[in-house]
Amino acid sequence: MLRLSAFADEIDPDIDVQIRVCRENGVTHFELRSVSGINVLDLKGEQRDTIRAKLRDAGIGVACIGSPIGKVAIDKPWNEHFDRFKIAVEQAQFFGASLIRLFSYYPAGGEGKGNVETHRDEVLRRFGEKVAFVRDVPVTLVHENEKGIYGDIGRRCLDLMKSINSPKLRTAFDFANFVQCGEKPLDNWALLKPYTTHIHVKDALMGSGKVVPAGQGDGQLEPILVDAYRSGYRGFVSLEPHLRVAGHSHGETGADLFKVAADALKLILSRNQIALAGFSGA
Repeated sequence: MLRLSAFADEIDPDIDVQIRVCRENGVTHFELRSVSGINVLDLKGEQRDTIRAKLRDAGIGVACIGSPIGKVAIDKPWNEHFDRFKIAVEQAQFFGASLIRLFSYYPAGGEGKGNVETHRDEVLRRFGEKVAFVRDVPVTLVHENEKGIYGDIGRRCLDLMKSINSPKLRTAFDFANFVQCGEKPLDNWALLKPYTTHIHVKDALMGSGKVVPAGQGDGQLEPILVDAYRSGYRGFVSLEPHLRVAGHSHGETGADLFKVAADALKLILSRNQIALAGFSGA
């Protein structure tokens, strides 16, 4: 079976609403990014304890820490950024997450400020340090192909995977982000399939880049999900719908549109006889 997770903060900032709507839609795990508008890396103390207890009581696990690590310009101070990464690792251990989502840096000065390929060596150096840090930690780093970063297109994602060459670094495959870079996800699936251990469910239209429910855009979700399942993929399909707001720093969907997003994915899976944990009764 595939397992259904979600960026629940797209539903509502409130943890109780997040939990309720996720349970109503058969979501068994969170991709924990923020609660009450507070980024997962900044959750601490009693608030963190309360969130963990509420998730446990609801029978919901944490699949992945949806961190913003690497979603900064490459010329930002490394030591400060590496310290934030260490917090992400600590949060993964606290919440029992086996994955940490991260990115591969904008060029110096920020997105669109230069040729990101000129920073390849520094990107690889930083990833090497992060991978070394989690060598003995039961967690896998998953790189998301966000637009504008080093690993935004297929060949650079592949370069990152091959160059680091570690089971501690794998791919979080995002269909819509490839579409928004003008690339066909099916072509990149052929490149990244061996490295993919996490899948973000988000679709988009080629050209405009508008985000739409799964299967209604040019993300080629259906053939990729079918091939992944038939090839033995049994990980998470993580809803990141972005149906109300699709920003670089955050996304919003709301409860009603979240159901639209979940139902669109379930339709694709059901018509291809792909089993989904938590689907029954949801």
